Amino acid sequence: MSKLIIQIPCLDEAKTLPATIAALPKTIPGIDVVELLIIDDGSTDDTIAVARSCGVHHIVSHPQNQGLARAFQSGLDACLRLGADIIVNTDADNQYDPAAIPELVRPILERRADLVVGDRGTNEIAHFSWTKKRLQRLGSWVVRQASGTEVNDATSGFRALSRHAALKLNIISEFTYTLESLIQAGNKNLATASVPVSTNPVTRESRLFKSNWAYIRKSAKTIVRVYSMYKPMRAFVWLGSIMFALGVALGVRFLVYYFTEGGTGKIQSLLLGVILLVVGAQTILTGFLADVMGHNRTLVEDVLFRIKRIELELGARSTRSDQRKTDRPTSESSAKSP
Repeated sequence: MSKLIIQIPCLDEAKTLPATIAALPKTIPGIDVVELLIIDDGSTDDTIAVARSCGVHHIVSHPQNQGLARAFQSGLDACLRLGADIIVNTDADNQYDPAAIPELVRPILERRADLVVGDRGTNEIAHFSWTKKRLQRLGSWVVRQASGTEVNDATSGFRALSRHAALKLNIISEFTYTLESLIQAGNKNLATASVPVSTNPVTRESRLFKSNWAYIRKSAKTIVRVYSMYKPMRAFVWLGSIMFALGVALGVRFLVYYFTEGGTGKIQSLLLGVILLVVGAQTILTGFLADVMGHNRTLVEDVLFRIKRIELELGARSTRSDQRKTDRPTSESSAKSP
């Protein structure tokens, strides 16, 4: 029996949540059970009460706001404990068309992908400005280079994950999960795919960032951090090599002037060249050390993956055992009754 849980991170979404939940599909081809889960990330309105009135099956509550990335990870953890085989993440503002969920999960059901991202076709979204469309294209291109995936809409939060992918991903960012999860997926050899999805009219402004430039700054920080975690050798060696090469060039410049003009002047080139040579060498060495630490991190993540899987299996066995103990007295009493 296959179980799908649709998770919705929420922050003060009492007004938009009813329409979002009402539009979600109750049955999906290939899925036996469809359930809803809300992650309340420190809401100060009636989000939880509204969710309960709308028939949400499960609620995860953060006493204080922890950010979208943490809410996403909390949802994954809860869905795994609840026995989800597939997890769909969508937004509470009804931005994404829920009618696309059957197509979103199809590649997972057909075992063609572990992570499927809904491609909004950002170039065609009317309320996106010219600048935002170009920034979306640039950001997605950068993520594709960092992750080795072919996802065209890296910032889309409308996505489906297999149970295996949810076990593998460990989101550590505090800003957004969209970029980090793709980079992790690419570097952990999780099969990724995209499916085209449509969007609904805007119901409110984004709460994730105040301006495009703020989003760029935070996204760039996330990409650099995560890429450096998984490709430290490439990141540090390239940077160190550039500085080392500049140091050599400045040293050669000084020597040329030293022998052609009798050693006068250009001492600044020598000093800067020496500094760049030292810093470049240290950066390359840092890359080697970070690469060793990266291998240790990979081992730790593999251990964490195994531990989570064992804990979930033991939890499922314990639940089944409790159910059998609960059912047994009834069966025995029935057998003894005349």
